[in-house]
Amino acid sequence: MPLIILACGIFILFFLIIKVKLNSFISLLLVAGLVGYAEGLPIVKLIPTITKGLGGTLGGLAIILSFGAILGKLMAESGGAQRIATTMINLFGKEKVKWAVCLTGVVVGIALFYEIGFVLLIPLIFTIASSAGIPLLEVGIPMAAALSVTHGFLPPHPGPTAIAIIYKADIGTTLLYGLIIAIPTAIVAGPLFYNLVRNIKAHVPDGLYTPKIFKEEEMPSFGISVFTALVPVILMAADAIGKMTLPKGSLLNVLNFLGNPNIALTISIFIAFYTFGISRGKTMPEIMKTVESGIVAIAMILLIVGAGGALKQILIDSGVGMYIGKMVEHSALSPLFLAWLIAAVIRIACGSATVAALTAGGIVAPLISITGADPQLMVLATGAGSLIVSPPNDPGFWLFKEFFGLTIKDTIKTWCCLETIISVMGLLGVLTISLFV
Repeated sequence: MPLIILACGIFILFFLIIKVKLNSFISLLLVAGLVGYAEGLPIVKLIPTITKGLGGTLGGLAIILSFGAILGKLMAESGGAQRIATTMINLFGKEKVKWAVCLTGVVVGIALFYEIGFVLLIPLIFTIASSAGIPLLEVGIPMAAALSVTHGFLPPHPGPTAIAIIYKADIGTTLLYGLIIAIPTAIVAGPLFYNLVRNIKAHVPDGLYTPKIFKEEEMPSFGISVFTALVPVILMAADAIGKMTLPKGSLLNVLNFLGNPNIALTISIFIAFYTFGISRGKTMPEIMKTVESGIVAIAMILLIVGAGGALKQILIDSGVGMYIGKMVEHSALSPLFLAWLIAAVIRIACGSATVAALTAGGIVAPLISITGADPQLMVLATGAGSLIVSPPNDPGFWLFKEFFGLTIKDTIKTWCCLETIISVMGLLGVLTISLFV
């Protein structure tokens, strides 16, 4: 019975988001309350449980997501991202420009959410394809693949970061494992996959986008741009490596402090205030205006993530999570595969990768303590599952289709296949790493 109630709740969630077009935040809260009541939670405990889950999730995410959005916004409006892209393209040359774009997407995507990174890089993709005289998808697919990979596997993005909080996983170690998986996955789903769909023609729709191209003197240097974008990644990776190689002591304590995602991103935005702001001649009020716009952009994502945490708490407090955990305790299937499968099914049904990851996270969280699965790998397995297919109820589907002027059929052949490759390779990467940890 608990699983039937949960299935009905997920169906209602899909119906509200897909058919009714109700906001995901409101839908998640409504379904959390309905599922909790139907599962037997006393009505007086529903609101406290929802509040606990929402507050507990946002308590660990608010600074990370907000500061990550601020860093991305500062990098976009200073021309830093454009500098990274153009320099790497010049370095690689016309023949290997798709590899440069893929690498650019990974570097830029670490500090940007997928939609922000896509809209930021798309005018450069148009310019590169036109000036180099190459097909639009030759650079478009590697860019989209790289951004999607970083979005699904690498903190401080919403999905992997939120799941890391739910699973109590170490974010630095998750980032390290994520990088091991992300790089080969981006290569296969990007430049290599393009060779299979090179006959599909894309075009820039007239009047769809008016790019802002920075002049040479307006952009910060390549080294400064890359350094600022990678500060949080460097600090978190150093912490993860330190935990695995250094003995307990003052140096490790310092790395633990600096590698905390909240501290790492705090340090990075203060560096960005100077490198992407003050040094570019901007005043503090101008910088703060950019900060405010970054916060506004992330506000709804924060609420949706928090609501996902509320549903997670309802499933835990009502005993559904433990019930599912006991059912699969003696299952022959790997908990890593189960996490991937559950997230994949929800992704196909509801479209949103974030909703799929958070909903699956609440369902499979008990498996970690029951099976002893590595929480960091469970994060990546869930993230991989949440990326599969990208059906038409995913906004990313239409973003890719419209900006590249594709038909629905060609979007399925390119974008949906690209996302599926990332998801399956992510699962294979997780299972491979699990053999050695």
